[in-house]
Amino acid sequence: MYLKALKWLKSLGVSDDGVTAIEYGLIAGLISVVIIVSMSLVGDEVQTTFDTWTNAVRNATQGANGS
Repeated sequence: MYLKALKWLKSLGVSDDGVTAIEYGLIAGLISVVIIVSMSLVGDEVQTTFDTWTNAVRNATQGANGS
């Protein structure tokens, strides 16, 4: 039993599966941060564009209805 446990502990030092998973996690986290930062920088411009389109459609439909 002791030998099995010792062998298992030694195999943890040799295996790099955990390291690969951590690297993928760090890459995914970095990509998420880049997306969040870029969307927050562009967000105000997108909101302004949508507001402009909404007002244009609202004005066009009110003009068509004669109100």
